[in-house]
Amino acid sequence: MAVMAGGAAGAEERFPTLQPEAMTPAQRQVADNIASGPRKSLSGPFNAWLRSPELADRMQKVGEYLRFQSSVPKRLNEFAILITARTWNAEFEWYAHYPLALQAGLKPQVAADLAAGQRPADMADDEATVYDFLGELRRDRRVSDAIYARAKALLGEAGVIDLIGVAGYYDLVSMTLNVAQVKPPEPGPLPLPVR
Repeated sequence: MAVMAGGAAGAEERFPTLQPEAMTPAQRQVADNIASGPRKSLSGPFNAWLRSPELADRMQKVGEYLRFQSSVPKRLNEFAILITARTWNAEFEWYAHYPLALQAGLKPQVAADLAAGQRPADMADDEATVYDFLGELRRDRRVSDAIYARAKALLGEAGVIDLIGVAGYYDLVSMTLNVAQVKPPEPGPLPLPVR
């Protein structure tokens, strides 16, 4: 059966943790699918998403692709996730993906600058392309020809679509986490986004 992850007191008030014995058959099936996949748990948005098992199942499949199989290189993909977590001040998302970004090769100072709400000073050229693409897309609701050309040269057409996908998916994750008030399970040395 699925591994359930607890949350902050506020999360309990809004979306109490669903225990396996209280789940509908549809919820139980989706929970089992998530827990038996590469994530191994229902942490993050999944407890809340289970209120709509059809959506939860579809979204977890999209997320599995974008996190584990995307054509965007892992370091850049994790950087895009951190950019999104910082955009939404989604503390749990930052907590979950900060160590993954560092393991993938993102420099700690780049993450620290991002956490502080600053344009990272020491980004590699490919990181700057991802940062500028997502920044322009969120600010202007589109990207200029120049930024698009940089992203396409870096990632190819499939990679540009996967980058848009990872940003959009983690926007939804971050919105869910914030509405559900999901906090990191423990405070730690990670530089959480400033409010």
